[in-house]
Amino acid sequence: MFIGIDHGTTSIRFSSGESCFKITREDAREFRWQSLSRICPLDEIEGIALTYSMGDGITRITAIRDVEGRGVVSREGAGKHIGGGTRVFDQIRQSGLPAVVIPGLHRGSPTDIRFKAYSHQASPEKIGIAYRVHADLGNDFVVSDASSNTVTLLVQGGEIIGALDACIFAPGLEHGALDVEAIRSIDAREITANGAFLRAGVNHTLPPEERLRTAALFAAMECAALLLLAPTAGVALAGSLAPRISGEVEFLLNRPVAVYDEWCASRGLAAIARDVFGGKKEILGIGVNM
Repeated sequence: MFIGIDHGTTSIRFSSGESCFKITREDAREFRWQSLSRICPLDEIEGIALTYSMGDGITRITAIRDVEGRGVVSREGAGKHIGGGTRVFDQIRQSGLPAVVIPGLHRGSPTDIRFKAYSHQASPEKIGIAYRVHADLGNDFVVSDASSNTVTLLVQGGEIIGALDACIFAPGLEHGALDVEAIRSIDAREITANGAFLRAGVNHTLPPEERLRTAALFAAMECAALLLLAPTAGVALAGSLAPRISGEVEFLLNRPVAVYDEWCASRGLAAIARDVFGGKKEILGIGVNM
């Protein structure tokens, strides 16, 4: 049995592709690796693919024993810092179970150099999402993961070309890019940059009746931007918002949209674990160090 672990914005999700469970990041501070028995008997676990934070300290899928600093440059940055993800990572490493750590997409990644205008493109669980969608849509697609934040990736020719991270473009429900008002508040020391990011989503900036319509618009805009590089690519939505905004996104893009739920990342990560421990040397253009 292979297991994927998605370190998400609000929860950590565990999946074998069939069985699954999730815990909040707060509850994850008490996680013990033996809890994986909720998916299958512990002695049946053949491999795990794990994500942690931004994953910007590694560029390849790497055996957990060889990862320094949990695979991140720093724990500081955009996002909440709770401690649950750290606990899960350390428990998996201490368990001795075979596990690999998935990198994020950043300036060291093998993506189109034009996307490296920004230091960070996507966190590691987005690679799990892309791998799950790849199984259905083939080698050419755009996928937008929309929930607390929105991140959109382009896969072309079976390789990840680049991505637009939550700090750059489309808002999610909670988080988003910093606008002029936010920059002024930061300069006035009324709020930190991270605090502004955490309150830039539509839940904080728009009335309730406009939030989903706005999230759909910006997710569609990110998809349309990436479709400039691959006009005939398929389009997919993932994340908790996907079923709620898919109709509007389809209308705006004038093309069908495949819809995946909040388990897309952990299921894709389980498939990555299966293929990496089965001997595969690259995943969507990202190399493997075992």
